[in-house]
Amino acid sequence: MIFDTDSGLHIPSFDDDLDQRVQLLSDLGLGAPDEEFDAFAADLARAAGLPYAMVNLITDQQVFVGLHSPTEGDLPPVDRTMPRNHGYCPEVFDREKALVLPDVCAYPRFAGNPVVDQIGIRTYAGAPLIHEPTGTVLGTVCVVGPTERPLSTGQASLALIKERRDALMKLIYQRTGHVPQ
Repeated sequence: MIFDTDSGLHIPSFDDDLDQRVQLLSDLGLGAPDEEFDAFAADLARAAGLPYAMVNLITDQQVFVGLHSPTEGDLPPVDRTMPRNHGYCPEVFDREKALVLPDVCAYPRFAGNPVVDQIGIRTYAGAPLIHEPTGTVLGTVCVVGPTERPLSTGQASLALIKERRDALMKLIYQRTGHVPQ
């Protein structure tokens, strides 16, 4: 992903695997909002102590097939889709590694992201969903919140998001009858 200093946005690079990923998502029966993934996201949000959690598939946009978003209080709700260059999941998607940002504003590269202003995101943890047989990154699983956290929470957040990513991939494999090697 390329960082455009003029706009302050990460611009997606050309996605050579888009057609293959879209076909794989279809083959796996993934792509539409799913109650089981919503429940997964709600459980993840509770475990992380954060108001938002997503199971995010990345195509030409971000599609939250699993979503936990506040329905009451002062926090804004999140829609089921978001432009591909918004948020921090595109970074996780491109680098194919988990990312934890206890305070997104502490990192100039991430502080200018539209989600900071639009919904007040200050903390993020996400991990890629990688389909083992093909190595294709399907999307991400993430949690976000409006309050920064101390840097000392980074390792625990990393462990949690990786553990939940692994559980989600196991769930996906069980649903599709695939058992990874």
